[in-house]
Amino acid sequence: MIKTSLPALLAMSLLAGCASTGDSEPNPQDPWEGFNRNVYTFNDTLDRYALKPVAQGYDYVTPELVQDGVGNFFSNLGEVRTMFNSVLQWKWANAGISTGRLLLNSTVGIGGLFDPASELGWTVDEEDFGQTLAVWGAGQGPYLMLPLFGPSTLRDTAGMPVDYFNDPINYLEEDKVRYGLKALDLVDTRAGLLEQEKLIQGDRYSFIRDAYLQRRNFEINDGKLGDDPFASDSFDDADLDGAFAPEDDSQ
Repeated sequence: MIKTSLPALLAMSLLAGCASTGDSEPNPQDPWEGFNRNVYTFNDTLDRYALKPVAQGYDYVTPELVQDGVGNFFSNLGEVRTMFNSVLQWKWANAGISTGRLLLNSTVGIGGLFDPASELGWTVDEEDFGQTLAVWGAGQGPYLMLPLFGPSTLRDTAGMPVDYFNDPINYLEEDKVRYGLKALDLVDTRAGLLEQEKLIQGDRYSFIRDAYLQRRNFEINDGKLGDDPFASDSFDDADLDGAFAPEDDSQ
C-alpha cells in the first residue's frame, strides 16, 4: 500500500522518480512553478545533506526483517485514517476491512509489527481527507510544493490538518516518544526509496510533480483507470484524442 503520511510525502518530495522528461513544457496544473521549484530545491538540499545519509546508515545496519516490521507498524496506524475517511466517503466495505485489519494486525500481528491481514487477502484502499474532499466535489486546485512536507495541491493541503488528528502518534503525551516515532517513520520511508533513486534521470522536479498528480488521481478513483480504447475491436481518431488528452482536475 502507498503511504500518504507526512513522512511519505516528505520522502517523495526528496525523490523525483525514474524517467527522463527532457525539456518540460508549462503544466496548466502548476501555475506557481517558479515558487514550487525553489521550494523543491530547498527540500532536495535538505535531503542530500541530512535525511539521505541517515537513511543510508539505517538501511545498512538494520536487518530487512526489522525494516519490514517498522513499515508494518506505521502502516497499521494508518488504518485509523483510512477507517475515518472511508466512512466520510460512504465506503462501508472499505471501512469494515480496514477495521478488521487494524484489529487483527494489532493483536495477532503483535502491535502491527506483522501483517497477517494481508496474508489472508484483506486488502484495502488507503484513504485520507484530501481524497474525501475530492469525493465531496472539491476541486484539486494548483499543484503546490510545500517546504518539508513535499508535493501537494491546494485540496490536499486543506486536508492535512484533519489527517493530523487521525494519526494516533500525535496523541502520545511523551514528546520524546512522539517525535522519535515520527523520525523513525520518515527515515524508514526514505530508506525504502534508496534503490529507486539509482534510476533517477531527467528533470527531477517535473517528474515528481507529474507522478504525484497521477498517483493522487489513481487513489481518488480507487485504481480505476477508465476505458481503454485499444481494448475495443474498433476505434477512431476521436478515441485516440480522448485517450491521450490530459485530465483537467484543476477547477
